[in-house]
Amino acid sequence: MTTSAMTDKLDSTETFGQPAFDRLLEKRIDPTWLTAKRKQAWEVFQSIDWPNPRDENWMRSELRGLRLSKFAPNIDESVEIAEGTPVRLLEGVDVSAGLRSVNGVVVSESLDEGLAAQGVVVGSLSRCARDHSALVERYLHSLICPKSDRFAALQAAMWSDGYFVYVPRNVRVEKPIHLHAAMGDGQVDLSHTLIVLESGAEATVLFESSSPDVTAKGLHCGGVELIQHGNSHLRYVNLQDWGKGCWHFAHQRASVGRDSQLQWTVAAMGAKFAQVDQRVELVEPGARSQVNGVMFTQDRQHLVYNTLQHHKAPHCTSDFLYKSVLQDRSRTVWRGMIKVSEGAQKTDGYQRNDNLMLSDAARADSIPGLEINADDVRCTHGSTSGRVDEELIFYAQSRGFTRSEAIRMIVTGFFQQIFDRITIQTVREALGAAIARQVRQYE
Repeated sequence: MTTSAMTDKLDSTETFGQPAFDRLLEKRIDPTWLTAKRKQAWEVFQSIDWPNPRDENWMRSELRGLRLSKFAPNIDESVEIAEGTPVRLLEGVDVSAGLRSVNGVVVSESLDEGLAAQGVVVGSLSRCARDHSALVERYLHSLICPKSDRFAALQAAMWSDGYFVYVPRNVRVEKPIHLHAAMGDGQVDLSHTLIVLESGAEATVLFESSSPDVTAKGLHCGGVELIQHGNSHLRYVNLQDWGKGCWHFAHQRASVGRDSQLQWTVAAMGAKFAQVDQRVELVEPGARSQVNGVMFTQDRQHLVYNTLQHHKAPHCTSDFLYKSVLQDRSRTVWRGMIKVSEGAQKTDGYQRNDNLMLSDAARADSIPGLEINADDVRCTHGSTSGRVDEELIFYAQSRGFTRSEAIRMIVTGFFQQIFDRITIQTVREALGAAIARQVRQYE
C-alpha cells in the first residue's frame, strides 16, 4: 500500500478532527498542565503523517481494512456495554484493589482501606490528575513521546480516562491489584495506564481487556507506562482478549531503576489486528527485567509486536521470551532488539521467540536483533518455528487421549515454560484454560 493510500483510508476529519478535539477540551475538567499536554500532542498529531509502510516497524503490518471514519472518540463518556463481558484473571484471586472501565472510562474503583492509609493510590487517571495533580504531572507521558508515531500522538491528545497505580516508598502490596478494560461492540478505548513504584515498593498488577463477545468490533489505541524506582519489585500481567473485529494499537514502556525487578507477562489472544511497541529501559545499575509473551492466533488474526530491551546502565539483566501458537491463516510478527548503550558494561541480555504452527497457511515472522555499543557484555538471541510432531500425537492417542486432547496438551506444554514463571497459580490456570479453549482440530 502506498503512503498516500494509507493516509486516505485512515484520515477522518469527521470523527478524529479538530471539531472533535475542541469538543473534548470543552467537556473535560482537566488541570491546566494536562490541557497544555493535550494541545501539544494534538499539534504533533496534525503535523505528522500516518506510519509509512516502508518503515521497518510497519512494513509487515496490514492496515488496509482500517477505516477511522467508522469510529469516534468517546467524548460523551458512554459506558453502555452488553452484559457478559468476560473477566478471566479474577477467579480464585483475592485482590486488594480494582478498577473497571467501559469504553475507556473508569466506572468503578475499590481500594483496601489499610493500603489507602499507607498512601497507596489506585484510581481513575482522570480523577487522579486532579486529586493528585503534581504526582500525575511528574510521570504522565514521561516514557511515551507523542512524536513516536501518529497513533501515539492521537492517544496522548484524546485519551478519555485510564488507570493510575501509585505505591509509596517501602510499601508492599501483598494482594494483586486488578484492572479490567471492557469495550462495547463498535466502540473506542483510548485509555492510558500509569503505574509508579517508589523505592522499596512491591506490587502485582493484573490487567485484562475484553469485549462482550468474540466477534465484537472496536478500536483500542492505548498507552502503558511502568515506572520503578530503586529496589522495587513489580509483577505485571496483561491479558489482551479483545473481540476478533477489534483494532489494537499500543505503546508500552517500562523504566526499571537501581536493583529493581520487573516481571512483565503478556498474553495476546484477541483483536483482528494488533500493533504493539513494547520497550523496557534498564536505567540504573542492578536493574533486572523478565518479559514473558504468549500469543495465540486463529482465523486471519495478525499480531505485530516490536520489542526493545534497552540497557542504559551497567550490571543489568534482561530476559525476554515470547512464544506463539498459530492456526488457520493467522500471522504473527515479532521484531526484537537488544540495545546496549555505551558504558553499559556487564550487560546480560537474552531474547528468544518460538513459534508452533497448527496450519500450513499460518505464518510467523521472527526478527531478532542486537545493537551493542559496549565491549564487556553477554547478549544472545534466537528463534524457532515448527509444526506439531505427529509422533507426540500418536503417543498420546495410544494412551487413550483423543486427537484434540493431545493437541491441547501439546500446546499447553509448549507454553508451560512461560506459565511456570507466573507466581499466581490461578492466573497460570486461567491463561492456560483460555488458550486451550481456542485450540481446534489440527490437520
